[in-house]
Amino acid sequence: MSQTPKQTADRSVPTSADVARLAGVSRATVSYVLNNTASVRISEPTRRRVREAAEELGYVPHAAARSLRAGHTRMVVLPPATLPAGPLYGRFLAELQAALRRLDYTVVQYGSLGLDGDEAARAWAELRPVAVVALGEVGLTPHGVDVLKRSGARAVVTLGSRRVTGAHCFVMDQREVGARAVAHLVERGRRAIGVVMPQETGLERFSEPRIEGARRAAAAAGARIEALPLPYEEEPAAALAARWRRLGLDAVFTYNDDYAVLLMRALQDEGIAIPAETAVIGADDLLLGRLQRPRLSTVHIDLVTGRRLAELVDRVVRDPADEPVVHDLMGARAIGRDST
Repeated sequence: MSQTPKQTADRSVPTSADVARLAGVSRATVSYVLNNTASVRISEPTRRRVREAAEELGYVPHAAARSLRAGHTRMVVLPPATLPAGPLYGRFLAELQAALRRLDYTVVQYGSLGLDGDEAARAWAELRPVAVVALGEVGLTPHGVDVLKRSGARAVVTLGSRRVTGAHCFVMDQREVGARAVAHLVERGRRAIGVVMPQETGLERFSEPRIEGARRAAAAAGARIEALPLPYEEEPAAALAARWRRLGLDAVFTYNDDYAVLLMRALQDEGIAIPAETAVIGADDLLLGRLQRPRLSTVHIDLVTGRRLAELVDRVVRDPADEPVVHDLMGARAIGRDST
């Protein structure tokens, strides 16, 4: 017989006392098991019995009450990065969230669009998180870090191209990507190198340091760099390919593998042989590039794992006195294939 809305509303909310009675244990044991308290040793059969009782009753621990007992929340605020997310970032983010969850943290994604760094910090602080992991360039300032810590955040971690005083920082030096790409092309005798500059909003945070690294590597080798603005669309790519020979370029670093595939097809449609006439290298080392013909040379980026970042958050939460450290987020290395 189906339950009526009134019957549903009249059902009492299960408590930890109900779970304790059904499992045949104390309320303290229920609390230890469901809160994953590591300092109390409880046998696995007892843990299983408590979890099964909680599942049968539909009992869920009260997050606010647990926070009051612990003196802090288990909430990690994860503001979405204000930039287009590619496959590398997507995998990293999924791994980070899964690792935090395994460590018994609740991950809350907080949209900060339209807020500057300090405004965003105040908004995050209202949630009283135990940690904040700020992805991308959110403009977080030392003052914002202080606001978060005064509100109870034990760990403030940033991921970006610069250091933020007071926070643990994972720095992504995108210049290394451009430098590796151009060094690879120079090693193969290329001296007139185009660098694709995406026109999509947000990507300039990556493309500008990448072309800076490309210019440094080119200057050291006596090569020429030409910036090539390009939206991620077929018609602009075709227009660029149509004037390619007039540009006098013998190679191109396409910012990433997606742009490489876009431009390679346009160049091939113009009858430009790859790599005989123009060498092409991308970045990110996506499967898409390995499926191209010719197979795409690329810059492989070694990102820090989401698990490592989650473990750092957990360590700092447990020991907030730990001095902020700057970590190198990534390494880069060129992988030569058929397109160069």
